[in-house]
Amino acid sequence: MAGRIPGPAGLRHSWREWKNVRTFYIETTSIMPMKASDLFVKALEAEGVEYIFAIPGEENLDLLESLRHSSIRVILNRHEQAAGFMAATYGRLTGKTGVCMSTLGPGATNFVTAAAYAQLGGMPLLMITGQKPIKSSKQGHFQIVDVVEMMRPLTKYTTRIVSGATIPPRVREAFRVAEEERPGAVHLELPEDIAAEEAAAHLYPRDRVRRPVAEEKAVERAVSMIQDARRPLLLAGAGANRKRTSNMLARFIDKTGIPWFSTQMGKGVVDERHPLYLGNAALSSGDAIHCAIERADLIINVGHDVVEKPPFLMQDGGLNVIHVNFSSAEVDPVYFPQLEVIGDIGNSLWQIWQRIERQSHWSFDYFIRVKEWADAKLAAGDDDDRFPVLPQRLVADVRRVLPDDGLIALDNGVYKIWFALNYRAHQPNTVLLDNALATMGAGLPSAMAASLLHPDRDVVAVCGDGGFMMNSQELETAVRLGLNLVVLVLRDNAYGMIKWKQAHMGLADFGLDYGNPDFVRYAESYGASGHRLGETNAFAGLLKGCLEAGGVHLIEVPVDYSENHKLLDGQLVCPL
Repeated sequence: MAGRIPGPAGLRHSWREWKNVRTFYIETTSIMPMKASDLFVKALEAEGVEYIFAIPGEENLDLLESLRHSSIRVILNRHEQAAGFMAATYGRLTGKTGVCMSTLGPGATNFVTAAAYAQLGGMPLLMITGQKPIKSSKQGHFQIVDVVEMMRPLTKYTTRIVSGATIPPRVREAFRVAEEERPGAVHLELPEDIAAEEAAAHLYPRDRVRRPVAEEKAVERAVSMIQDARRPLLLAGAGANRKRTSNMLARFIDKTGIPWFSTQMGKGVVDERHPLYLGNAALSSGDAIHCAIERADLIINVGHDVVEKPPFLMQDGGLNVIHVNFSSAEVDPVYFPQLEVIGDIGNSLWQIWQRIERQSHWSFDYFIRVKEWADAKLAAGDDDDRFPVLPQRLVADVRRVLPDDGLIALDNGVYKIWFALNYRAHQPNTVLLDNALATMGAGLPSAMAASLLHPDRDVVAVCGDGGFMMNSQELETAVRLGLNLVVLVLRDNAYGMIKWKQAHMGLADFGLDYGNPDFVRYAESYGASGHRLGETNAFAGLLKGCLEAGGVHLIEVPVDYSENHKLLDGQLVCPL
């Protein structure tokens, strides 16, 4: 072994071989001394970052200058909250971490809602905030809040970078944690004096991590529980939507013939035109889906967690649940599964699918009767031409106009429930709604991110007048970016969902009405095209024309929510 020396990972090489290995390693990972902000940008580029959604401040100027010379495109927003929503939606649609940037103080505090939106919704998001110099300060505590501690309860990971040399590992760790199941928000603070200093360090390679697979005994027990059940049901949640398990889930349903339903954030995991699709669990209880759930003796719960409003309750017992997910279930008063199959969801389904066989004692007749009854009830109003527009007709017309791969982004309001119930998603992640934080103001920015990523697809934002006005200034951003986007502003001049709940509780109509601008002229002032609907039967044609014309369009749609009572007053409760 003369002339051999130890090499990496326990290998042994000749001197010439080791010299070549060492040279390759250094040349591909080492960075010569440079400004720390340049090093930060190189670390972002190594992660494959395409966009940074940002409102920079003076504390970010070195980083902004470094970005000017990079491959990363800076998207200048009009509010930090919108920048965070766009970055989170990028993460939701791609599975890669979306990145947004703000200055210190008020810029950073404006990220709080976006952080919670991503964290609860399972969307990988990195927030970069600036800070005053930490080695010396000449301005006291002006604009300074402890952003790292502020972000701690809202993120999976938050830290301040205190040395340029630590930038690559901190960036790599932030991206790893953000994308690791369950995905969520992370935060890095880069003080301006650290950004300006000289630093040298190694970049860290981005390795693809394979998720662990479920234990064989857990899979075998799941098969046994499903085959022993008489009336099993399958639930598809947001986690199944996240990791593109559509094909495997469809194969499982087709092989077993087990009916299924979805949570709001699980819409579209499998084409909802499927004959075994029972509907969406848009309400917490008291609707047709819950009639089916109450008759079931086993729920195969794929990719759901209790961050979403629970689609079924377990307090009374008598209902067995198999939890199929990337991580264990948290014990909760409404959710305590009897079996957990923990590992990659697609692989878990595949393992169960390989072993399971249809059972002659399975009985699904009741579930199919519930589906037929519920479908007929929900379809009532699809062709109603009353004006202002009924929600059922609005949903039906949007579905008629959009192609299979068309994207809708829903803000938060009572119309979200109508879309969850009545809109049939044909493909995964084509219905972007938030049933975790359920924040207003996210609909328009989410649609903008979808249009930026998919310029060749039809994109529609559906916003109430209240939610739209919370980030309406982003119309200018959409026009400046040259996006193709239609914004539906559903006008009822009130916080409609709260008025609905207020009335349902028997309380007086008080404190929830407001005025609105002229939405047509408002859109035109930003350079968008504005339209006002005057009759219900004109809506589908107007929407189709706007989508075909391209550019940014706003359609003001007066809505009639008088039939909201059907959602809660028992008219949708199954009598079978």
